[in-house]
Amino acid sequence: MIALTLREIRFAASSGHALLSVIFFLLVATLFPFAIGPDTPLLARTGGGALWIAALLAALLPIERLVEPDRASGILDQLAVRGNSDEGVALAKLIGHWLSFGPPLMLAAIPAAALMKMPAYALLRLELGLLAGTPGLAALTLMVGAIVAGLRSNGALAGLLMLPLAVPILIFGAGMGEGRDLAAFKLLAAVSLLLVAVAPFIAGAAIKAARD
Repeated sequence: MIALTLREIRFAASSGHALLSVIFFLLVATLFPFAIGPDTPLLARTGGGALWIAALLAALLPIERLVEPDRASGILDQLAVRGNSDEGVALAKLIGHWLSFGPPLMLAAIPAAALMKMPAYALLRLELGLLAGTPGLAALTLMVGAIVAGLRSNGALAGLLMLPLAVPILIFGAGMGEGRDLAAFKLLAAVSLLLVAVAPFIAGAAIKAARD
């Protein structure tokens, strides 16, 4: 499990997807103030939602390389022959994918929040939301990537499948910027935990179906 997880992290780093996700996230934070204008209160109110959309798209960027390259090259078959369960492989991919983009996005959120003129308490809530919500985004990405593996135009199809499913995470994540209670955080954590719990089984079943 540890070896498979480290392999996913190394692949994300060597392919540049981890860096690309951070660059994309910061690019959105840089361009959004130009679109909104210099209205500081408006930027502070809407910045959190914009950063959550950027986080969703950053999680979606490497979706084509999560499962399909290993399926096409026969690596998934070799792992199955060696006694690795499809669910275990999916769990390793989930952990590796989250580690390759979740913590870097949390670090990138600090300069991004400054560009959005967000106050300190809003940055703290954004960081808590990303900590709770990015595992759910990683789980969604893995499940959709496994389902569309081997299909034509799987990148476009994956986006169409994932974006509606990510709506609850976006709603509760953006809702953390409004008010100071923890209701939105609890709902966000619950949705994310549910997705993380079911992702290895759904992705594992999809991997098995693609292999058969």
